[in-house]
Amino acid sequence: MFTKHPHPRRRPLAAGVYGVVVTVLVSLAVLDAGLGESGGGARNSLTLMAPAAPGGGWDLAARESQQTMRSAGIVNSVQVVNVPGAAGTIGLSQTVDRAGDASLLLITGTVMVGGIEVSGSEDTLRDVTPIARLADDYGVVVVPADSPYRTLDDLLADWRRDPEGTAIGGGSLGGTDHLLAGLLAREAGMDPDLLNYIAYPGGGEVTTSLLSHTVAAGVSGYNEFSDQIESGRFRALGLSADERIDGIDVPTLAEQGLDVALPNWRGVVAPPGLTAEERAELEDIATELARSPEWAEVLERNRWADTFMTGETFEAFLDEETARVHQVIEELGL
Repeated sequence: MFTKHPHPRRRPLAAGVYGVVVTVLVSLAVLDAGLGESGGGARNSLTLMAPAAPGGGWDLAARESQQTMRSAGIVNSVQVVNVPGAAGTIGLSQTVDRAGDASLLLITGTVMVGGIEVSGSEDTLRDVTPIARLADDYGVVVVPADSPYRTLDDLLADWRRDPEGTAIGGGSLGGTDHLLAGLLAREAGMDPDLLNYIAYPGGGEVTTSLLSHTVAAGVSGYNEFSDQIESGRFRALGLSADERIDGIDVPTLAEQGLDVALPNWRGVVAPPGLTAEERAELEDIATELARSPEWAEVLERNRWADTFMTGETFEAFLDEETARVHQVIEELGL
């Protein structure tokens, strides 16, 4: 299983009363979703938990998976439940609490790994059953169309002059957007401690903050901003991929002289306590999903990279990813 890494409890997310209320409401929603099962295992009835609000990257991955499973006839009945909050760790906690339930898959990825680190979550990816890594997408830095920043260099010039006064909006604390903003600031010669990062629960809220000029720039997955970019309401300044992505006419950060690349992987995990047969069935479902012609269309439409893996390979990846993100967060002082 996974190697344990130090887990300092610094800067806990101020969930407080809000966290309790959300957790209770989510518990009721997930319980209600599970009550609809009529037996027959995951092939008969499956719930995909998107640990974020509708409209974000996890929600998109969940709903694309749902549609593919339906159209390809992989699962008889599949539904999506949204469990927003705390970089996905509320959804993670709900999944851990449903030990032995082979009818649930939690959408996970880089954001959750960082959220666990920053929040000091008691539940980690070592507490669930790894199933599969499905695909990678990439973050993009955007500004509103009426922004004075025409290029990434324009934004960086003002950002360097006044790092604390230049607000950058993105997803959850410790998530991919936050890490990308911190890496970009450091690579551009700024102190990451001065980063004025405003975290939002989903891409929709980041879009609103950009259009209202609450933040100077936004960071999120490309698909969360693609409609706004293609309509001309947002200007894309840089992509976090290693190299240009087909279908995305945006220069990478590396092309612009910044040694920054950060993929955002999407995958699925299940509750703990499954039998070997139950885990194998969920892995088979994920494999059929990833190898279907319908999923190939999903990858092309969303400009996602096919990085499918399962079994021990996925377990080893999760261990390496936890260590990598832990190191980045330590280096950035987040």
